[in-house]
Amino acid sequence: MPPLMRDQRIDENEGGKKMELLNDLTWRGIIYQQTDEAGMKELLEKESVSLYCGADPTGDSLHIGHLLPFLTMKRFQNHGHRPVVLVGGATGQIGDPSGKKEERSLLTTDQVEHNVKSIQAQLEKIFAISGNTGAVMVNNLDWIGKIDMISFLRDFGKYVGVNYMLAKDTIASRLESGISFTEFTYTIIQAMDFNHLYRELDCKLQIGGSDQWGNITTGLELIRKMNHDAKAFGMTIPLVTKADGTKFGKTESGAIWLDPDKTSPYEFYQFWFNASDADVVKYLKFFTFLEKDAIIELDKSVQTEPHLRAAQKALAEEMTRMIHGEEALAQAQRITAALFSGDLKSLNSTELKQGFKDVPTHTLGKEDSAVLIDVLVNAGISSSKRQAREDVTNGAVYINGDRVTELDAVLEGDVRLDGQFTIVRRGKKKYFMIQYA
Repeated sequence: MPPLMRDQRIDENEGGKKMELLNDLTWRGIIYQQTDEAGMKELLEKESVSLYCGADPTGDSLHIGHLLPFLTMKRFQNHGHRPVVLVGGATGQIGDPSGKKEERSLLTTDQVEHNVKSIQAQLEKIFAISGNTGAVMVNNLDWIGKIDMISFLRDFGKYVGVNYMLAKDTIASRLESGISFTEFTYTIIQAMDFNHLYRELDCKLQIGGSDQWGNITTGLELIRKMNHDAKAFGMTIPLVTKADGTKFGKTESGAIWLDPDKTSPYEFYQFWFNASDADVVKYLKFFTFLEKDAIIELDKSVQTEPHLRAAQKALAEEMTRMIHGEEALAQAQRITAALFSGDLKSLNSTELKQGFKDVPTHTLGKEDSAVLIDVLVNAGISSSKRQAREDVTNGAVYINGDRVTELDAVLEGDVRLDGQFTIVRRGKKKYFMIQYA
């Protein structure tokens, strides 16, 4: 068993620090369900605990909807406990029925292996696993993959009754629409994970989203039956919702991913910066590691000076720094400031691509006219050549942030940034991107 960051027994002062953790989690509204509140409180008073949270590699990146359970485990880490970060190379090949109305499509072994590596890299950064912080990264394929069918049925299946499984909401909700034996057994396999980590890493607590309650309690049942009534604990995190009822973590362009190639640091920053006044304080409590006093002050700012958006700015800064680092945060802030002021000259081509990724785009072919008036009409920026001329003459057209008033202007030379694109602005806020084939 890898060493803990400190002696497993903790002194009285340390015990107080552990209890501060539970109080903090309660204040933040992070605890949704616990299997034994008094028992876990007693445990944390006595020990630095190993605990785990897992993710199945159903894709090659996590999105922000996955973050809260892992960030909760990070809070435990900051209070002297040891996180065991699990990426399910085995369970990812099975499919969790939790929260799903129909059967998942099975991934190939190569897809799962690729996804595991990608997600491990993202989680390693959050927990600083390579930095000798005590955190451990595991892949359940390392033990599940070694178990044959007979052993699975005799050594594990024997302890989990069918009636017990049918009573689980995740399974019961799928009985009418249908559930395969593959997904039916998922809860047993996740229970095997908890049992393995309990035995091998002295892992006594599992954290998961609210949809994982059934899987977590199955794990506790298996641990109890296979380890002479041993005691372990489970805790779930509430589902994150938005005040207006729409789904958290979704935008018109899709999910907010941790992978910067899927969601740029600027888009990531903007998602948090655009949080509503009704949501921002909750997000600060859930996702950031700002102290209680700082969040209370930001809450006051929301109430008294909402136009300053101080809470949104703090949220965006904390989250972008955590996931993408200081350099990416600075870049996102530069893009934000430049777009707000209309001064695009301060941005390089990479930053401009990030900032204008989702604006209307028109492709200019080699044979197409590059005369500005023609481009404005052909790209749908101006409704007609007459309107295009008026727009240019009136100073309403900007190329890469510079006002253009010449009717014979041509999009060539330096205005073709990297030879790939040009940013056109009409009026105060209507942006367009011209790409070159």
